[in-house]
Amino acid sequence: MTILIEKPELVSQSDCQIHVDESKELVLDGGFPVPKSLSGEGFLAPEVNSFGNSFRDYNAESERQKSVEEFYKQQHVNQTYDFVQKMKEEYSKLNRMEMSIWECCELLNEVVDDSDPDLDEPQIQHLLQSAEAIRKDYPNEDWLHLTALIHDLGKVLLLPKFGGLPQWAVVGDTFPLGCAFDEANIHHRYFKENPDYNNPSYNTKNGIYWDGCGLDNVTISWGHDDYMYLVAKENGTTLPSAGLFIIRYHSLYPLHKEEAYVQFLNDEDKENLKWLRIFNKYDLYSKSKVAVDVEKVKPYYLSLIEKYFPAKLKW
Repeated sequence: MTILIEKPELVSQSDCQIHVDESKELVLDGGFPVPKSLSGEGFLAPEVNSFGNSFRDYNAESERQKSVEEFYKQQHVNQTYDFVQKMKEEYSKLNRMEMSIWECCELLNEVVDDSDPDLDEPQIQHLLQSAEAIRKDYPNEDWLHLTALIHDLGKVLLLPKFGGLPQWAVVGDTFPLGCAFDEANIHHRYFKENPDYNNPSYNTKNGIYWDGCGLDNVTISWGHDDYMYLVAKENGTTLPSAGLFIIRYHSLYPLHKEEAYVQFLNDEDKENLKWLRIFNKYDLYSKSKVAVDVEKVKPYYLSLIEKYFPAKLKW
């Protein structure tokens, strides 16, 4: 299925105009091509990923699919409410190291996400591809460009200096703990082996929560999303609320793709979810084997980092 990314109502057409030429694709500043829609607005996502399968196809027969399914089995069994509380207590200390945002981006050259069925390239390319795609369509929303660049930086948790956590504790789709595991979750059947599955306090629809409680009050499975949110917030970023929401919940696909767990949203969550759904399209469908010229785009992103973050952050 071809997915056409349209302009959202949140941003005016005048703010989103981009140059349209006679070619069939836009070539971003870093040399990364983004297929253009027939109307010249947004970009036309490719029909297949770099492995020749549909995007987020978790059932396509391939060696990649087998490893991805095994990843989700481990994640669903081991991510419990108590485990998440322990991780939050440990990593809220922010005592691993001090470094800049860009230094962290460069560390992602060492990281490949085992849960991603669409790409096996180093993560820095994914960050720049999504950021550059958004930059073309939303030139005036610089906070959104930067949010795209940093949204996955929490994946440094995979590296030894950050604890060397297993992939199942860092990447993959996230989900609430403390309530029933919704069937919208990928590979839902593996939750039956999770210790929380039969806990009467956790296995009802709302569990320990209530309608409209707000996602801030819901415990989400531990990973790079929550860690990067914690780093950004505690280091005093000036990103808007929507940027922090994107960072914290961009892997919560059961919510923003399947509309599971919507009963927990408060009014602010609902507004921020609009931006997350915009971001999600670029996060997913900008993945490509065509690399961005890192050095060419680096000055622009350094300027945004300086605008929204301190020079050094505690991690």
